[in-house]
Amino acid sequence: MSDYLDEAEMRMMSTIENLESNLHTLHTGHANAGLLDGIAVDYYGAPTPINQMAQIKVVEGTQLVVRPYDRSIVKEATHAIAAANIGLNPQNEGDQIRINVPQLTEERRKELAKKADKFGEEAKVAIRNIRRDTNDQIKKDKELREDEEKGELEDSQKLTDKYVKEVGRLVDEKKKDILNV
Repeated sequence: MSDYLDEAEMRMMSTIENLESNLHTLHTGHANAGLLDGIAVDYYGAPTPINQMAQIKVVEGTQLVVRPYDRSIVKEATHAIAAANIGLNPQNEGDQIRINVPQLTEERRKELAKKADKFGEEAKVAIRNIRRDTNDQIKKDKELREDEEKGELEDSQKLTDKYVKEVGRLVDEKKKDILNV
């Protein structure tokens, strides 16, 4: 594989990792610490991810308990979770935050499945943009013979197809998890 395709594959793998991270934030009605990924708390003037400043435990499979290492930020952390608009209602208990993870309604499940589709579509667009950039680089390379260029372009398409298929698999898996009652 050429340097162009190596770079394209690295960028596509990064897109897949980003998709997995986005899908991880969608909750399926089960408590999991990943629900709070991406939520940052203003900590001494710097937005800090909540999972770096607190211990997050799953209790009884339906609750999350967040224990900040610095008890003085419980109030700020509670506000940050509520403001994240992820459908969770945090309860400040003084030195910790308790979050009941509600069972999802049918309507909410469909809404989350659509959001998973949206994340998947964004990832597919990103992968296709990477393919376009790679193809442009290959076509501009004057050192490649015509048959080498054609082979590189075919390999670029195969790489794109592989990662688009992976996006579809990840999204379908997440939707199945979301819609499973």
